[in-house]
Amino acid sequence: MPYRRTGRSGLKLPALSLGLWHNFGPDRPAETQRAILRRAFDLGVTHFDLANNYGPPPGAAESALGEALKADFAPYRDELVISTKAGYLMWPGPYGEWGSRKYLLSSLDRSLERMGLEYVDIFYSHRFDPETPLEETMGALHTAVQQGKALYVGVSNYSAEQTREAARILGELGTPLLIHQPRYSMLDRRPEDEGLLDALDELQVGSIAYSPLEQGLLTARYLDGIPEDSRAASDSPFLNTDALTEELVGRLRALNEVAASRGQSLAQMALSWVLRGGRVTSALVGASSPQQLEDSVAATRALGFDAEELARIDAVVKQ
Repeated sequence: MPYRRTGRSGLKLPALSLGLWHNFGPDRPAETQRAILRRAFDLGVTHFDLANNYGPPPGAAESALGEALKADFAPYRDELVISTKAGYLMWPGPYGEWGSRKYLLSSLDRSLERMGLEYVDIFYSHRFDPETPLEETMGALHTAVQQGKALYVGVSNYSAEQTREAARILGELGTPLLIHQPRYSMLDRRPEDEGLLDALDELQVGSIAYSPLEQGLLTARYLDGIPEDSRAASDSPFLNTDALTEELVGRLRALNEVAASRGQSLAQMALSWVLRGGRVTSALVGASSPQQLEDSVAATRALGFDAEELARIDAVVKQ
């Protein structure tokens, strides 16, 4: 597994990191969850990414990881990079979401309790809060580091302008902005189009892309219809049948042909594309089985693209 330096820090992340967004909680077999985490560690996927509201229900993913850490990883904590976030709705009331100091710091305390940890490696502001001064939100991240509850801090879902301002404030406080977690894929290129990747390059801030497979769209799963057990068939708020138009499926099939010419699956090519050129530090993948994770890791063996391949991909995506 290749590791990449995160921004200008001393922290290195694996090219692929394991996200615990959908597949960790009481609705999944605990032994399967533990098997995925163990296989990830063996493959060099040593970064586990969470948020306070991951589940379902909210908090369940952190609790599941806490059980696995206690059972399987207690001797290896120093080899793991564990991140969590706060910003989306976690509990009722005025201090159950967004970016106030009260919410962020109390949320981190609860996250640490669920995971049975003294600290996380990275603590994120999960989204920009339009009502709370950014100085307060970034000040809370700085406090988490000062208290020894986080080693580094990051932001997620911030625009380029918001990221620049966050980095400025944190720099003045003496806690550098380590990383940004944006949504980024072959089909969703907003970080490129809106100048976020350029801003991160200038700031020397790392990036870790979430949804590089577009919630499963950029896999072979939907090339021949919608499987009954798929996320789209369940009418997920993140992917539903309305999104799978005939035009989109045609584009996915065309991308699959490009992947086949590279000796990759569509999912593997999608991951390789996000990681091409080194602008992105790591790509977040989910996994419902150890085998699925192994298939994703295989993408790291072919991160290069020639000009013709990139042109073919662009022609399909931008048509």
